[in-house]
Formats: sequence, structure tokens, C-alpha cells
Amino acid sequence: MGKAIIIGAGIIGLSSAYYLQQAGWEVTILEKGDLSDNCSFGNAGMIVPSHFVPLAAPGMLEKGIKWMFNSKSPFYVRPSLNMDLIGWGLKFMKSANKQQADQAAVPLRDISLLSKDLYGDLTTAIGDFGLTNNGILMLYKSEKVGEEELHIAEQARSLGLDVASLSAAETQQLQPDLKLNVLGGIHYRCDAHLNPNQLLLLLQQYLLKKGVKIIKNTEVTKIIQEKGNISKLIAGGEEYVADRYVLASGSWSPEVAKRAGFKIPLMPGKGYSFMVNDALKNMHISALLCEAKVSVTPMGGKIRFGGTMEIDGINSRINMNRVKGIVESIPKYFPDLQPEIPAIKDIWYGFRPCSPDGLPYLGNSDVLKNLTVATGHGMMGISLGPATGKLVSELVNGQSLSMNITPFSANRYS
Repeated sequence: MGKAIIIGAGIIGLSSAYYLQQAGWEVTILEKGDLSDNCSFGNAGMIVPSHFVPLAAPGMLEKGIKWMFNSKSPFYVRPSLNMDLIGWGLKFMKSANKQQADQAAVPLRDISLLSKDLYGDLTTAIGDFGLTNNGILMLYKSEKVGEEELHIAEQARSLGLDVASLSAAETQQLQPDLKLNVLGGIHYRCDAHLNPNQLLLLLQQYLLKKGVKIIKNTEVTKIIQEKGNISKLIAGGEEYVADRYVLASGSWSPEVAKRAGFKIPLMPGKGYSFMVNDALKNMHISALLCEAKVSVTPMGGKIRFGGTMEIDGINSRINMNRVKGIVESIPKYFPDLQPEIPAIKDIWYGFRPCSPDGLPYLGNSDVLKNLTVATGHGMMGISLGPATGKLVSELVNGQSLSMNITPFSANRYS
């Protein structure tokens, strides 16, 4: 087939390498970090066909403004005169309407369902990464949020997704060994969860065994072009040449795109997570705490709690108020769970690559004929990884695609 270079070794880059290698390509992955801390590692590990409402949804502007004055809130945009942020914010405002959200629902559903199917095959190929198909519970405490969630559940049903609206007692039956304090729940039986750390480790091991080169601590610093194609990359002081290139650098994608001479509107959305021991093994099903926007995932004898979306530049600040906000919300839903505020060394944070309209960028570049773009998956990198990788392989091979990706056009803002 030829040589392919993938820029970025998160779940999107690794999944792209998996399917390209299967299709006969000689694959090299260039990763600016050491693979230990990319955004995929601290992910909640949820596979979510239920998430067909994009981040740029109706009502998010009002909520965002209200939350800006609460340092523990789940969504925050740090005010800044950064022109990239201002441009992103204006596009976000334009996208946050019912018409755009409704148009996003079907493609988001389709790519999620494709990914969920592919995860079954991946388990067979690379080993056990804790894939658990018992759905996800959306837990709510207030009538107002309950109404919103029931409305989304109706939409989900109309999209053909397997979903049940439950009373407090019915919700408790699905989580029998841990007391719940909720008004009700929505059980998205179409959803699943897995252990992302295990997944990434197994995927890396599998790829290395198959001859894929993963070159760590190697940042792409220059992209040389010739006649509308990339002719070579300079990374870590070395030259790298391939027939096809894939941009899968997550929140670092705008920098790489700039070196290639085009723009990808994208802002990093910082999220935090931490783990606690599940000594009693009494957490049976993943949950999302609706009002708090906190995820709760049982993961190999532990529970991972994650949350917040802080739109800001890439930085190493840990905002302890946000972490406290996650910790304080948990006993409100699970009175028996009283986690302590974790030590700073035990807090993971990562930068989700957020597009202004909440849809990923996926497609061949209009600017460079031998470049495929796969980035901007926001909070759903793990959820959409295998489907994105398969679609990247189909794009690179010029095959017919497993689904319509027009709404995800990599060139929609160019």
C-alpha cells in the first residue's frame, strides 16, 4: 500500500494505525509526549451512542454565562483576549441552536454505534480491556433536569436507541448494593464502558507486535509542502517521508495545522479525573450525575470520577475548586460514597479537543491532497476511536465509507 505517518498517539491515532496496518500500510506514529498522559488515559471510558446532543447545544450559552461565576461549576470558559478563543467562541455561539443540534444527532448516533460494534471485534483482536455492555445510567435529582433528560430520552427512542426511563425505585434496582438519592434515572442500554488505560496499553502492544513504529517525545516542528502535497515532516530533528499523513493530535492539532498552512478552530477543554478503591465492589453500572455533570465508572476494582470542561489554553494549572466541585457532588447522589479530596499527585487532567460546533473533524484536507484530518472529538475520543480509525483507513484507501461523514468535514471552517 505504501507508507503512512500518523501525528499523535492518543486513541484516535492508535485506532487509525490499527486499521491502516490491517489494510497493508507501513505505519509510523509520531508522538510529542511519552504516551503516559494523553487525553485518552484519564477518560471516563464510556461508549456513548446516547451522546447525540453536541456540546454546542441550545441553552449552553445561558448555562455557560451562569457557570462562569461559580468556580466549582462543570463548564467554564476562562475570559481571555486570545484571538483563537474569541474566534472559537463566536463560532460556538452561532452553532448553539436547535437546528444545528438536530442536524448533528444522526451522524453522532451513527459514528457512536459503528464504534460500539467495532469494540467487540477489538476485544477479540487485542485482549480484554474491561468492555462491559450493561449501559449507562443518567441520574437526576431535580424535576427541571428530569424533564430535560426525559425529553432527550424521547429523542433517543425516535433515533432507534435502546433506552428506558426509570423511577427512583427502578433505578435503585440496577444499582442494588449502593444507596441512591435521586428522583429518577434514564438507562441508556445502548451504551457501554471500558478501562481506557488497559485499552491503550493493549493497543500499543498489539501495534508494536505488528511492526507499527511508535516514536515518542518527537514533536513535528516543520511540514514541507510541494505542489499541494506534504513532501516531508521534520520532527525531533529528523526527516520523515510517507505517501499519506494523518493529523490526529487532539488539542495540539491547531499548532500542527498552522505548520501545514491551514486553520482548525479547536480549543482545549480541560477535564479532571481521579480514582478511588471500590473495596466493596458494589458499583455495578456506570453513571452520569446530570446536574453535576460528573461521570462515575467502575474500573478494575476502582471507581473513576471525572468531570468539568474548562475552555482555556493548554496549561499545567490544577484548579482545586473544580476538583472539590466533583468530590462534593458525589455523596448528593450516592450517600454511601464519601471520597476525600485527592492529593494533587493523584489528580489526572487532560485536554479534550473541542470544536466550536461539537462535531469531530474527519475527512481529507482540501489544502493538502495527501493529508487526512481526524481530531476534535471533545469528550468522546474513547467512544469514537475505533469508528474514526476505520473511517480514516477507508479515506486513505479511497474506499466507500462505512457512514456519511459530510457533517464532520475537516474543511467546514476553511
